[in-house]
Amino acid sequence: MGFGFKTTWLAVRERSPEEVADALQLTDRERLSWDEGVDRAYVSGVFVAGPVAGWTLAHGRRDLATFDYSATDPRFPEWFAALSARLGEVQFFVNERGWFSHGWVRAVDGVVVRAFATFDGDVPLFIGDVTPAEREVGKGLRGWGDNWRNWQEEDWDAWYESAPHEHDVLKLAARWSLNPMLVDSTQVGDGGIYGMPAQRR
Repeated sequence: MGFGFKTTWLAVRERSPEEVADALQLTDRERLSWDEGVDRAYVSGVFVAGPVAGWTLAHGRRDLATFDYSATDPRFPEWFAALSARLGEVQFFVNERGWFSHGWVRAVDGVVVRAFATFDGDVPLFIGDVTPAEREVGKGLRGWGDNWRNWQEEDWDAWYESAPHEHDVLKLAARWSLNPMLVDSTQVGDGGIYGMPAQRR
């Protein structure tokens, strides 16, 4: 059983679960299997799975995507850049249909090189140039910009055409790193770490 809908996750290149858990400051740690860790992280806490194809996934619906560290918060880019400074290449994905919150962020060695996120129809985050993967998917191509109040009908049509939905987030994740819906327990083994972020205790 994978994950990917109604949740948030990180993909970290070539780092161990221990390194990712340390960077996220997880406390009260437990070793859990993929299936149990994924289930628990949908309720609370964060599950950091064993590496798959060079990527370590960290999944947490509520404690990875709390308001303080979600893409809607103006402090998010700084927090995410600091995480990347410690871990190298880090990707963030949010895929919450109920909040109409969909997006992706990529940082390398402490620099946010690309970020796109929607929340309730707004675009609180648009950083960097649109990537080839986004162009392939056809989503995340437009932010609001400073002149959105002057948009004509064709501008709004283009915006709605490029606004992502939940399956688009998974398509983009597959091109940048991994689609977590396609990962299963046979790929990750029993080396996952489940814990609670220290700031949320």
